[in-house]
Amino acid sequence: MELLTWITYLGVIVALIIFPGPVALLCTSHGLRFGRRRATATVCGGTLASLALMVLSSLGLGAILAASETAFHVLKLLGGAYLVILGLQAWRRAGDDSPLDVPDAAAAPPSANTSSLRLFRQGFLVGISNPKDLLFFAALFPNFIDVGEPQLVQFAILAATWAVIDLSLMWLYAAMGSGLGQWFRHPGRARGFHRATGGLFMAAGGSLIATSH
Repeated sequence: MELLTWITYLGVIVALIIFPGPVALLCTSHGLRFGRRRATATVCGGTLASLALMVLSSLGLGAILAASETAFHVLKLLGGAYLVILGLQAWRRAGDDSPLDVPDAAAAPPSANTSSLRLFRQGFLVGISNPKDLLFFAALFPNFIDVGEPQLVQFAILAATWAVIDLSLMWLYAAMGSGLGQWFRHPGRARGFHRATGGLFMAAGGSLIATSH
């Protein structure tokens, strides 16, 4: 892969990843609620989901979904429903008048409800919930792969570059959320945060469901 091709790809994916989507929203939310250290698990889950979608796309699943309208719509319904469920959970937390439990250096060990595995799983499920990303990767990668050179090596370079940029930018979202944590200790602000987060997740999920018909 030529250096200029890689630099062009780098610029494209930075512009794509930095634009906030459901995973960025989740990383920010978890950073605010649990601190950036615990939210790192969410970041890793989202990045692993992207890598899984890349692999599935390279294996031809993206083309299968493009050809099978029913399968594509079913996956969009499932992904949209999961985002709506996350939104409803966040909205329900708005009914709690207590401030956000923002962790600090002396915070107690995480409970089962905030374990790293659970945060990782949420990050992965949100990241993999949109089947349109399969089609996106299927359309993106051919523009940067030279068919005259070993394709596996080029795919590995593109995937590794995406993973590094995705991890870095999503961690920044988590760190930004963590930095805002103290401001949201006020109960009213905490309610507003939960409602805004829940509304955005439900809007994203509703959009997926609506476009599946």
